[in-house]
Amino acid sequence: MLDFGLDFGRSDDPGVQSQLDRLARLSVPQGRLGLDTIRALMDRLGNPHRAMPPVFHVAGTNGKGSACAFLRAMLEAQGHRVHVTTSPHLVRYNERIRLGGKLIGDAELAALLAEVLDAGEDLHPSFFEVTIAAAFVAFARAPADACVVEVGLGGRFDATNVLEPDVLAACGIAALGLDHERFLLAPEDGTPREPMARIGFEKAGIAKAGVPLITLHHDALPAGAVAAQAERFGAPLFAEGTAWEAREEDGRMVYRDGAGTLDLPRPALPGAHQIENAGLAIAMLRHQRSLAISSEAIEAGLASANWPARLQRLAPGPLVGTRQTWLDGGHNPSAGAMLGAHFAGSRVHLVLGMLANKNPLALVEPLGDSIASLTAVPVPGHEAHPPQAFGPRAKAANDLAHAMEAIPDDGLPVLIAGSLYLAGEALRLNGELPD
Repeated sequence: MLDFGLDFGRSDDPGVQSQLDRLARLSVPQGRLGLDTIRALMDRLGNPHRAMPPVFHVAGTNGKGSACAFLRAMLEAQGHRVHVTTSPHLVRYNERIRLGGKLIGDAELAALLAEVLDAGEDLHPSFFEVTIAAAFVAFARAPADACVVEVGLGGRFDATNVLEPDVLAACGIAALGLDHERFLLAPEDGTPREPMARIGFEKAGIAKAGVPLITLHHDALPAGAVAAQAERFGAPLFAEGTAWEAREEDGRMVYRDGAGTLDLPRPALPGAHQIENAGLAIAMLRHQRSLAISSEAIEAGLASANWPARLQRLAPGPLVGTRQTWLDGGHNPSAGAMLGAHFAGSRVHLVLGMLANKNPLALVEPLGDSIASLTAVPVPGHEAHPPQAFGPRAKAANDLAHAMEAIPDDGLPVLIAGSLYLAGEALRLNGELPD
């Protein structure tokens, strides 16, 4: 497993920080791929991944976090106790592990990280492998009815893919697009060479024998790769457009599958794309047999789901004052297309910070004429694109606070976008800590 993240995090708790410092010192062999290390680590820890409550496992390029948020909200609305692991964190490392509806506490987190590192530091696990091992140990020990597990990157070689069929309730694949290409598109004998087919192949690597695999509608090439993987692993495939559908009709969300039709309110999460993400969550729940779920719980979950930094309207606070400000951590062309569609026909002041390894025009081009002004800011702690990468209109600001101060007070909304790391900084500065 490659160590794809440098977001080790900081903590005000000395016990947690000492373990995060150990994480930061880990050295992963260059180019390492595979599940051997996470499996060895699981074995040393007593194989907690085999003792977890029923798991909903979600992969995808965009939208998988939102689908996980809907899954959690719907399951909790049914009265189920739910454990969740997602990534990355926005402000605090604790956000990666949620036990029974609450973020893991500092004392328990410090002890878990120490236990995992003590057990397997000599294996040279990656940051993400240690995090997933800690989450799975916690999930196996704390009573719950279900787990929601978000894939970190890809699927086939992601540390979460240590999960086995016996604990899986359903697997899901959200929207597919180009992102992290240098990790997912390396040619390999017997695997697709075409980029989107390759991405479908990698994401569908989470498929397991006998476990329902539910997907959004994908274009022909990735859909073909996903179907081939499902057949290879013996996973029943339920794709949007054939087995189920979700769409907006007359201001409502309508979901249909072989079991019937649900007439539902629009999801609480803003953006037309959330109809599909919510639909994926509903389809995963309705095509599994591990847990009961009612239409009333689905409707309540649509209304209560919360997922920070994904087209989030920031509350009045120290960073944004009282002006209308939106926050989105999207950084690839698919995210740009969503933002472009959402703000079409309107004008917005764009504050943009993007990592240097991302396409600098992924958001600028889709937003196009909707951009009233463009201010480029650094991404704290990371190498980011300079202002000129975003085109001649871009102006520079030293940080988010200076960017907000420089934007004209003309009544137009502000959009802060381009990086989840930048989104985390915005939440911190505005006093909105994810809970």
